[in-house]
Order: sequence, then structure tokens, then C-alpha cells
Amino acid sequence: MNEYGEATGKDTVRIERLLPGPIERVWAYLTESEKRSKWLAAGDMEVRVGGKVQLRFMHSNLSPVVETTPERFQQMDCGVGFDGTVTECEPPRLLAYTWGGDTSEVRFELSPQADKVLLVITHTRLADRDEMTNVSAGWHAHLGILEDNLVGQTPRPFWATWLQLEQEYKRRLAE
Repeated sequence: MNEYGEATGKDTVRIERLLPGPIERVWAYLTESEKRSKWLAAGDMEVRVGGKVQLRFMHSNLSPVVETTPERFQQMDCGVGFDGTVTECEPPRLLAYTWGGDTSEVRFELSPQADKVLLVITHTRLADRDEMTNVSAGWHAHLGILEDNLVGQTPRPFWATWLQLEQEYKRRLAE
């Protein structure tokens, strides 16, 4: 399995991770605010089709490693958030919701693989290559932090990881 996300269409990226199970545990990290806040974003979620999703990102809180927020993202330093709506929900195997209002959609598919869980994230309706690069680097960095949490390691720093990945995804998505 390739750890890097890839473009699967002109407005879609897909990234996969094989994570420590069981599937119910990974599902909880997708749907429960307290667990989700450790790797992605806090916020309430009504886990049903049509349910509301609140995502409140605090990237500087994802790791105990102190780092400087890149200048172009300083406006996010005190947090940023948005709301969405659940579009598909089949616990504990499928969750999809609108992202950033209705501008794009993210889909999480989980399947057991022995004692692990294959998580496939597909993010669609992305505006352009720049957004695809940003989103790909973001998911890759966030999934690394999720994996750190699941295995009990100190989470890696978000911004340092994201900045390295941004350059790699610019190269990969230009091909």
C-alpha cells in the first residue's frame, strides 16, 4: 500500500492507511469529538444521514511538540472551524459528510484486515490542484497523528510534517 494519497479524478484525492484495530476503535476516532480532537478536529457530530457535523481545528494542540505556525496560516493559529452535513452513514464501516459547508465532501470507508483496519479517505469536489495539494498534505499529516495516537506514541508535530508533505504532493500531483 502506498502511504501517499493520489488524485483519482480532476477534483478528487484518495488516501489509505492500515491502522491498528479493531474497527470500532477507529470508528470512535472518526465520530467522537474527544478522540477526533486528538488527530483532526473537535466538534459535535450527529452520526446519522442528515446529521450536523462541526469541525473545530486547533492544529497547535495535536502534538506536545511546540512549533511555529507557518506565516500563511497564522489566521488559523487560534483555531478555525466549519460545519457540514452527514451524507452517508453505515456504522462502523462508512461515514461521509460535506466539508467546508457544501464546497467538498469527504468519505471514510473502514474495513477489517485481520487485527488491523483499512481506512480509505476520499475527498471530492476540490476546486483545483492547489486545493488538492493542500488537502492531500493535510490528510497525510493528520493520519500520521491518528496512527501515533492509536499506537500510543507521542504525536508528531502537524505543521512541520505538513510543510514537508506539501512539497512532495506538489510534485506528485503535477505528474
